[in-house]
This record gives sequence, C-alpha cells and structure tokens, in this order.
Amino acid sequence: MSKIFRKSYDIKMPKSQHEFEEFGPGKKGLVMCSECNAVYFKKYWHHGFKNIAISEKKDLPIKFILCPACAMIKNKQYEGRITVKNVSEKQAQGLEELIEGFCRRAFERDPMDRLIKIKTGKNWEITVTENELANKLTNKIKNIFNKVRIKRKFNKEPGDVAEITIEPY
Repeated sequence: MSKIFRKSYDIKMPKSQHEFEEFGPGKKGLVMCSECNAVYFKKYWHHGFKNIAISEKKDLPIKFILCPACAMIKNKQYEGRITVKNVSEKQAQGLEELIEGFCRRAFERDPMDRLIKIKTGKNWEITVTENELANKLTNKIKNIFNKVRIKRKFNKEPGDVAEITIEPY
C-alpha cells in the first residue's frame, strides 16, 4: 500500500459562498443580556453564570447588550408564527397548557427559544422567536390532535420566518 495513506493531512477547504454566521463571529470575553441575564460565552448563549465553566484563569471583560431573542421581542419581530384555526372551548385549555409547557422546556434547553405571544379566540395565533421551535411545536400539536391539516410556508432570504397554519379536517 502506498505511503501517502499512512499520514493524516489537514486539508482546509474554503467556506461555501452560501455559508454565513447568523450572529457574526464569536465575541471576546463575556457578553451578558441586560434583560434576561443570558450570557454569551464561546459562541453560545447560556442561562446565567451558573452554567458556565470558565476554565481560563484570567479576567474576562463583560459587556452588556440585548440578546437576539430579547431584541426580537422588543422590536415586535418573530421567526415563527403558528395559526391554529377553529379551536373549540374543549380543546382551548389543553392546547394552551401544551404550548406553554413545550416552549418552557425549549427555553430551559436554549435561552434563544422563546414563546412571544398567544392570541386566543376562535383562531389562535402563536408567535415564537425561532422557526425551528415553530416546526417542532407544530409537530407536537399534530401528534396530540390527530385529525389536522398543516400548511407550512417559509419565507425566502434574508428573513427566516416560518408561517404555519393548522386546521382540523
């Protein structure tokens, strides 16, 4: 066998032209949200200081800004909107508990996944900060209420908004 296969080579491929970083390159030190106390450290948002294991002995500079989720809520923006049509009184209580519980567990995993607002009535409108959260929540609602029809619409770049409509048969 040839000798070239015995060594491992580090080949660095150029980045794709379509690849980009959503929030830009990683920031130095600690960045803390002034609203929700989420902390940005090593290219990821965490819940407060207790979840961060700082291995470096040196002092890190701390900067206070609004995290992307708090900024979206303040600017009345969203990435996911779910419209549930024809919600009966019987389904309303269970649906609200399902939505709030699911979004609370998602927030515990990732501080950027948040429920923004639930507008109730005959047709419900649910807004969330992440389009992936909207998709997962829609799948959960579909599993609970079996006979539903789902229409998904994803907006093109630069927006990442997912608009989902759920209606019973």
